Amino acid sequence: MTAILSRRQWLAAAGAAILVKPRLGAAVQKPMRGVFPIMATPFTNSKVLDFEDLAKEVDFLERCGVHGMVWPQNASGYRSLNKEERLRGMEVLAQAAKGRKPALVLGVQAANQEQMLGFAEKAESLAPDALIAMPPYEANSLDEYRRYYQALARLTRRPVFIQTTGGARNINPPVEFLIELAKEYPNLGYVKEEIAPLIERMKTLVKNKPVIKGVFSGNDSVGMTYEMRFGADGTMPSAGFADIQAQVWDLYQAGQHNQARAIFASLLLMINTMRLVPNVTPYMMKKRGVFKTAVTRGRDLELTPDEIQEIEWNFEGMKPYLRT
Repeated sequence: MTAILSRRQWLAAAGAAILVKPRLGAAVQKPMRGVFPIMATPFTNSKVLDFEDLAKEVDFLERCGVHGMVWPQNASGYRSLNKEERLRGMEVLAQAAKGRKPALVLGVQAANQEQMLGFAEKAESLAPDALIAMPPYEANSLDEYRRYYQALARLTRRPVFIQTTGGARNINPPVEFLIELAKEYPNLGYVKEEIAPLIERMKTLVKNKPVIKGVFSGNDSVGMTYEMRFGADGTMPSAGFADIQAQVWDLYQAGQHNQARAIFASLLLMINTMRLVPNVTPYMMKKRGVFKTAVTRGRDLELTPDEIQEIEWNFEGMKPYLRT
């Protein structure tokens, strides 16, 4: 027998469908794989956070072909940002990233669990694709780490990346700890691994799939091709050369390993320069037309002519591979 709905019943059913749409939409998850740059934070000449340029960075990274973007983390200078700046930055990025292909991952780490949950509640209200959190740096034990991540997992159903560094001094989460959390809360099965022995830890995490759902590296993607070979899911480098990293990923995944290696070689020269010369990323973000300035809230270090020449010499070798 076919049911015939009155207009009032039809409107009620339609309204219910609209109410559940966000929950259903959240289940259609963007892939947590690929190159997810840690976004740089732009400042004016007077060191005020430039929200206009922060929004522009989203457009730049999408044109670079990245698969995701992350803010704020260490490479964003997050410790230099106050609470209001972080909350406003999240809002700006959520709006700028709306409808775009790359996943948006918002960083909610803090000194302790209470502060972290404040950032996480704000992030959750903005519906990003995932969250990321370093451990609490005021913690005194691994049990405090555990309670911190358990509280975060209870707050959100989104994927949560656990970054293994950045927490309390002399407290490093063992791989077994990460696996235990992922078994208890499946959305905690994403890891940004940065602790030595890095490769050994990453390989162990990869072997523990599907409990572990995503294994990423940092370190400016210096081990990217090796990590892809043994099954890592992505990398989170700084943002200045995101189009190069995205191409290396895409080519390698498409089986074009030799071409990926050639492009990666040009990137390694610049990564080496970044180890020797300060503030390469803000310099490049200004040079590439993303930021108005190269100002940071770190030490005021003006690049010398020799340092600029070294950056420019290595950048020249990368130019054939730039996407934007």
